[in-house]
Amino acid sequence: MPRVADLAELVRAPAALSVPGDVIAGAAAAGTLGPRTPALAAASVLLYWAGMAANDWADRELDAVERPERPIPSGRVSPGLAVGVAAGLTAAGVGLAAAAGGRRATAVALPLAAAVWGYDLAAKNTAAGPAVMAACRGLDVLLGAAGGRPIRALPAAVTVAAHTWTVTALSRREVSGADRALPVSTLAGTALVAASATLPPTRRPAPAADATLPTILTAWYATRYGTAQARAVAEPTAARVRSAVGAGITGLPALQGALIARAGSGLLGLAVAAAAPLGRRLARKVSPT
Repeated sequence: MPRVADLAELVRAPAALSVPGDVIAGAAAAGTLGPRTPALAAASVLLYWAGMAANDWADRELDAVERPERPIPSGRVSPGLAVGVAAGLTAAGVGLAAAAGGRRATAVALPLAAAVWGYDLAAKNTAAGPAVMAACRGLDVLLGAAGGRPIRALPAAVTVAAHTWTVTALSRREVSGADRALPVSTLAGTALVAASATLPPTRRPAPAADATLPTILTAWYATRYGTAQARAVAEPTAARVRSAVGAGITGLPALQGALIARAGSGLLGLAVAAAAPLGRRLARKVSPT
């Protein structure tokens, strides 16, 4: 039987700290923050872990060559158990979303789960890969808005999706390294993401005092992630690209915090952003990539 640590590595457990902020950002933008939000956030975490397990199952032969230390090729987790974990977590995630948010949440959770599996099994190694993964994160934001008017959460969903595109595009070169054009393009994308995160919400004008916190959190996100990408531009080795991917994953809560604060929930935005340094610390023990 695998150890708990092996399963945690399989699903990249610490990386899930970047997930609840999606749902919270969507709920804050749509004005639906409430008792259902934590359960919907938990459902999104389950679906994220399912995707990580399915990813390793789909990549087991490639990992045997490129990453033999991963749980499946190292023999610590069997392929059958990995795909079983992925299926079970998917069912649990969709079920929890349905129980917490009813038909409207189910209508988002089902295509989200389909997109997660579609990425792992079909799209990942194609040109559509980054776009499909971006759609996963965008749907995750809309899951939080399912109980209200999801259209209000579309700007936040697009912002998180754009960030996800940059991370996914980089992740495709974290083993082989890249040419400079890739981190240059993702760095430009990060600049656009940061700019969009500081725009006022469309549903009501933000008071002048409310603009400060989103700007600070966005600057935190852009500095950390942008610096890692700039290093990859200077020297686009596999190690530096992988470091930029890790910075993009663990830095996402700061961006989510900015979006939440922009919607008028400053303290909650700070709480979500606090997951960023915690994620970086945990990433030293269990790789998020």
